[in-house]
Amino acid sequence: MGSSAPLVVVMGVSGSGKSTVGALLAERLGVPFVDGDDLHPEANVAKMASGIPLDDHDRWPWLANVGRTLATATGTGMVVACSALKREYRDAIRAEAPNAVFVELDGSSDLLGERIGARRDHFMPPTLLASQLAILQPLAADERGVRVPIDGAPGEIARVAAAQLETPSSPATEPRS
Repeated sequence: MGSSAPLVVVMGVSGSGKSTVGALLAERLGVPFVDGDDLHPEANVAKMASGIPLDDHDRWPWLANVGRTLATATGTGMVVACSALKREYRDAIRAEAPNAVFVELDGSSDLLGERIGARRDHFMPPTLLASQLAILQPLAADERGVRVPIDGAPGEIARVAAAQLETPSSPATEPRS
């Protein structure tokens, strides 16, 4: 990433630690953090809270908002937590913020299920994990970003992510767990 102010999307399925790791990564990089969940329209939150997965019609305005939010931080930098599960979703974010780079948080379905089951007061129920895993398209080799395993402590995951972002040749195609 060099010395320029980074525009980072911490991505992954529910339970991967996007918000926690994203906030720690933003602190480490010295930039603001925004939780993408806070950028969802109320109708999306209500739908997910009812156990109904979002469809693409629901996602496009949200993804554009995520991208616009990042774009407002060009020059100062920002980290946003956003699932960004499909390539076309990441493309929608990049349409608004072309310099965005992605940190994909990668973990096994068992670990993700345990984490979701342990959460309280979150609108995303554990029953939607399978639908998210089914649509997940990992970062492709031609996408700017890194893949980071989530089997460590959040601070360590953020440290690894920051180090990988600083390495210009970091491929997005490291083995998945």
